[in-house]
Amino acid sequence: MAAQFKPYIPADSPVSDFSVKAVIAGVLFGIVFGSANAYLGLRVGLTISTAIPLAVISVALFRALQPIFGKTSILECNISQTTGSASSSLASGIIFTIPALFLWETVPDPSLLKITSLAVFGGVLGILFMIPLRQFLIVEEHYTLPYPEGTASAQVLIAADSGGARAKNVFLGLGVGALYKSFLSFLHLWPEKVALKIPGMKKAVLGVETSPALLGVGYILGYRISAIMVAGGILSWIGIIPLIAHFGDALKLPIYPETVKLIADMTPKEIWDKYIRVVGAGAVAFAGVITVIKSAPTMYNSLRIGLQGFLNRNEMKGVQEIRTEKNLSMSIVLFGALLIVLLIVISPHVLGTEPTLAVRIVGAFAIVLFAFAFVTVSSRIVGLVGVSSNPTSGMTIVTLLGTSSLFLFFGITGSMGMATALTVGTVVCVAASIAGDISQDLKTGYIIGATPWKQQLSELIGVATSAFFIAAAVWLLGEAFGFGTEELPAPQATLMKTVIEGVLSQNLPWGLVFTGAALAAVAELLSIPSLPFSVGIYLPLSTMTPVYIGGLLRRYIEHRAKDNKEELELRKEKGILFGSGLIAGEGILGVLLALYAVILKSKPPGIGVHLSPLAGDLVSAIVFGGLAFFLLRITRTKK
Repeated sequence: MAAQFKPYIPADSPVSDFSVKAVIAGVLFGIVFGSANAYLGLRVGLTISTAIPLAVISVALFRALQPIFGKTSILECNISQTTGSASSSLASGIIFTIPALFLWETVPDPSLLKITSLAVFGGVLGILFMIPLRQFLIVEEHYTLPYPEGTASAQVLIAADSGGARAKNVFLGLGVGALYKSFLSFLHLWPEKVALKIPGMKKAVLGVETSPALLGVGYILGYRISAIMVAGGILSWIGIIPLIAHFGDALKLPIYPETVKLIADMTPKEIWDKYIRVVGAGAVAFAGVITVIKSAPTMYNSLRIGLQGFLNRNEMKGVQEIRTEKNLSMSIVLFGALLIVLLIVISPHVLGTEPTLAVRIVGAFAIVLFAFAFVTVSSRIVGLVGVSSNPTSGMTIVTLLGTSSLFLFFGITGSMGMATALTVGTVVCVAASIAGDISQDLKTGYIIGATPWKQQLSELIGVATSAFFIAAAVWLLGEAFGFGTEELPAPQATLMKTVIEGVLSQNLPWGLVFTGAALAAVAELLSIPSLPFSVGIYLPLSTMTPVYIGGLLRRYIEHRAKDNKEELELRKEKGILFGSGLIAGEGILGVLLALYAVILKSKPPGIGVHLSPLAGDLVSAIVFGGLAFFLLRITRTKK
């Protein structure tokens, strides 16, 4: 069936598909959107796919520069998008794990070189391990695996090549998001959060973080997932916290893991920090493991396909001779993977805190084992559900559990064991994340008729050029705000830290962990996706409410246009592009804010506006409501 497919640009077409301008544009896009995604991930524990926004922006940029550089082909726009999208996957892998190293007091803070090295090693391994899977997952299963972001990006590029132009909403969202964030964080014109105490319920608080990025995230996720996430938050903040406050009010001793304060003297945030976060960690860990177990058949089939690709590579040479089927050679794949493993073994600074040669060998073995397994899983899963729903955190948790158990077996414990296990998890997490990204890009290329090896090369360039800047953004944000703080909760990294400590130190309040696991199990039994529900339990409700508002807006918009399929798709797309711009705009301002704070050793003082709590909440709610209404207006226009 795959042989019958005809790409948009035929294989024998002389259309240019790789150029310096395309690669440079992709590198610059990658630095901007990757840094923004790093900020978003440290705030709320998730990142978004940038493939579609980058496809739109690439078209718009090259069209604007046409008088200078001449006409740019659709395949060059695809190379720009492929190069740029690699950075978001690097950001996911780094922010899910690296901040934990900063949170351990017994472990030295990682250097910028260390973070960059881990990102490059994971990114290169993910791309290399994906290459032998392309023929089977992208070509032979073209009509089986839709790869939603990849297919959508292809349609955007084809529409633009045919005369369409839809980049305006991305740039508009970027400007609005940056302006809004500057009013909040640089000028401090109104508070960032609105809180409402619920009468009749002890210490129950309903909060809203008036963040344009979170509003955009909710619109992109849609109503169902955003509703499930906010349901987890409601359970925590309007269910469990009041319950703990009610029964703990009469207690005369602290309850572990709190050792000093009585529950009666704790604020809702302190109860959440000491108890609910542990419950949420158990829920997320259980949901991640369940997600991986449910994908076991996919894992088995993908591993089988990957091994077939290696064993039958000589038979595939003739098939790959035409331009649209030619990958980077298998010798490059094998040599590159071996080189990465060798560098990990001989470099004391990469894994953990100066581990011994034996520890580095064990770590390198774990990286190869888990990276190849989860690259194959990730590449196939994103073909069905897309990059945004890829359970990378679940794969990382399984990696950390396996690596920590392996280290415990060999007696590698203490700070060295924890740091080494986490850095192994970082490489695997980046590899699995980037494999999902390049799979979508290769799907786009297959539909429009790109040259695979040039896409793979551009993705490698994207990894090599953006790794330092993503690492620098994470380092800057940590220096400015600190990880695990209200400004940067770093929820995924905190969870990974908890998992490793639980295995190696065995000092967790396991009762709370198993309570969270039970809540996630209930969600699974009710056919509710347990991972977003568990994330909702784990994160503050104030973070989940703007996400839900964004999902609610999308549901309203889709309901209004349900009888007109063309109008429905147009409205949905405009909102997604505008939402992506909101995320990028706030993220870029967040990184600039961190740079300001690091250089001047203080946060921006604002302009001296002092509002009463009631007036501040009212102004914040009105302005955020205006932003939500503006999003509605953007999507409702039929022009």
